[in-house]
Parts: sequence; structure tokens; C-alpha cells
Amino acid sequence: MALIVQKYGGTSVGTTERIEHVARKIKTFRDKGDDVVVVVSAMSGETNRLLELAEAVHPHARGRELDVLLSTGEQVTISLLSMALARLGCPARSYTGSQVCILTDSEFNKARIQTIEQERIREDLGKGRVVVVAGFQGVDEHGNITTLGRGGSDTTAVALAAALKADECQIYTDVDGVYTTDPRVVSDARRLDRITFEEMLEMASLGSKVLQIRSVEFAGKYNVPLRVLSTFVEGPGTLITFEDEDMEEALISGIAFSRDEAQLTVTGVPDHPGVAYKIIGAVSALNIEVDMIVQNVGAADGLADFTFTVHRNDYERAMEGLREAVEKLEAREVRGDTRIAKVSLVGVGMRSHAGIASKMFEALGREGVNILMISTSEIKISVIIQEKYLELAVRALHDAFELAGPPEERVDSAGT
Repeated sequence: MALIVQKYGGTSVGTTERIEHVARKIKTFRDKGDDVVVVVSAMSGETNRLLELAEAVHPHARGRELDVLLSTGEQVTISLLSMALARLGCPARSYTGSQVCILTDSEFNKARIQTIEQERIREDLGKGRVVVVAGFQGVDEHGNITTLGRGGSDTTAVALAAALKADECQIYTDVDGVYTTDPRVVSDARRLDRITFEEMLEMASLGSKVLQIRSVEFAGKYNVPLRVLSTFVEGPGTLITFEDEDMEEALISGIAFSRDEAQLTVTGVPDHPGVAYKIIGAVSALNIEVDMIVQNVGAADGLADFTFTVHRNDYERAMEGLREAVEKLEAREVRGDTRIAKVSLVGVGMRSHAGIASKMFEALGREGVNILMISTSEIKISVIIQEKYLELAVRALHDAFELAGPPEERVDSAGT
């Protein structure tokens, strides 16, 4: 008998029919004798609907009251799923984040989990019940409802699995695992049997939408076996685990990409100590995260050009914040481009193999794709290119590194 924590996302519980399907799936685990704790998201589209209501009443609503509103989405799901399980003769009990006491800090809209009380959960499991917990939410030390930010249900599930020392944390979604790249871009993308926490963390941070970044960090920190599976298609999914010797055989595990990029360049900057801080500091002061950075210094005039990237949603604010800094520095100008994208190769095999960067650049060059910026780490190479070449670049790299698998390992025609 195993203790399993399962998480079902919004699409998995998007209708009452799908909730009933999830209930039947959970019952098969209970019938095998497993103890099951289930974490669910709000029904698909519900969080957006609640945000629209808040926007209509108060366009800039934030903080405590917004968390009170958003937490109601998961409360609907836990009650409906518990009813569906009871109808199947499978005893279940639902809990909101505050009822099960998922204690967080007081950072409304982006709270972090501090501790989880286990007594109620273990008592219910001991009585043969399925425990159904609302994801995405908790409670602070003052009794205020808090939420963990978008995708926070993944973090709830991993945190529960860590606290309960579960045998496995299973993340059920509308895809049957982690693929070498997005199957909507590369039709012969291959499902990975396993991937390391480190690789998954890189892919999540670089644009892969399968798992939320914080949940992967949590799983790696507490050594929680994590598996991504499909709610709708039976299969082994993808196991996210620690690196072992066999994993080094694969040079590249996947290709991640992001269209949500923007580039800013400050030209003609005097090359003095502290200049980089004055430029990046002006952007960081606006709570904008800076990603890739390149600085070039001209030998003739001693002036530098400073280029960096931000999320496209932050472009206008970053541009505005830079203008004052540019005037103080007496730089020539600040210009930007929102028609760029980032493509990244990820793989632990990079640690022990040379020539991956040159192979990447060669493949892009053959397709006429110009590289605007380059960034590397121990297991990642990222390039900034023009957005119009994004899909061409991803397909070219997928072919160059021979990431396609046999037909049975590829995504099916339904995109799941």
C-alpha cells in the first residue's frame, strides 16, 4: 500500500463530467489499497472569471480581499469532487487551505508555504477516506486567506507530498508527460520517460508550461518523486528525479522557448564603474526582472552599448524607467524590440560533452536564423532570435539533435 498525492488541474476538472471521470480514476487507486490525498485547481476558466469580476468592481484590486475572492474557485471543486467520490461509494472529505492549515506568510497573491498540519489528513486516511484539498491557497498566522500565485496548486501538491512523505506526487494535466519540445510546434516531439529536477527547473523557467517553477524547486529540495501524467490518456507519464549515470547519455533533453520576450538597448554609455548598476538598477527598482544581458565596449570611443531582455508585459514600464537613467548617464539613446523570442537547449549531458553550442549555431545558421544574444549555463544554452523565426528554429534544433522518437512515443493527434 502506497501513499500518493495527486493533483488535477483546471482542464482535468473543467466540467462535472470530467470531475466524475477524475473520481473514477481516484477510486481505482483506493481499490488497490493505496492512500490518496488529492489536490485540485479551480474549474477551467473560473479564476479568470473571478479576476474579471474583481476588475469590474475595482480595476486595481490587490491584496487580502482579492485572495478571499480567488480562493472560492477551488472550494467549488473540492466539494463537487468529494460528492462524486461519495456517489461511487468512496468516502472522501474536502478541506480548504485554511481548514487543513497550510500555513503561509502574509504576502497576499504570492504567498509562500511555511508549514502544513498533518493531523487531520492522517486521521482521515486512517479511516479509509480520500482527502481532497484545495490547491493554490493557505492561511497566514493572523487567519487571513492567502493564495500562492498562478499555478500554485502544483506547489500545494508537492508541499503536501513532502510533509506526508508520500511515495509519489502525481501531477495530472492535459498532456501525458514532458516532451522534448512543444508538440504543437514539432509534430514528432517525443515524450521523455524521465528528466532531472535540474533540467525540469530550467525548462519551466524558460517557457515550458507543464509544471510551475516553484513546485519543481520544492520537489527537488525535499526529494519528492514527481510524475507528470494525463488525466485522459493512460500511460506511465514522465518521472522527474535526480540525475544518475544513465542520464548523461542524452546530450539534450529538451528545447524550451518563450515568445514573451522584449529587448532593450542603451547605446553610447560612458564605460565607467557602476554604469551597469545604474541601468539595471533603474529597471529593478520597478520590480521588473531582467534576464539576458550583453555589454559591448567600442575600442575607439570607449563608449558601451548595453542590451538586456525583460518579459514583454514589462517592456513599456522598463522603457519609461530607463529614459531618466539614460539622461543622467548622458548616453545616446534607448531603443527596444518586442519582436524577439528565446530558444533554449537544456540537458545534463552538456556537462560532459563539448561542441553542443557550435552544433546549435550551425543548425540555426543553415536556416538563416540570426542570433541576437547568447546566454549559457552548465546545462543550458539560450539564444535570442527574431520572433518570426521561432518555430523554424525549434524544428531545426529538434532535428539537429535527433530528439524525435518512434511513433508510439510521440504526441497523439488530439494533442494530449
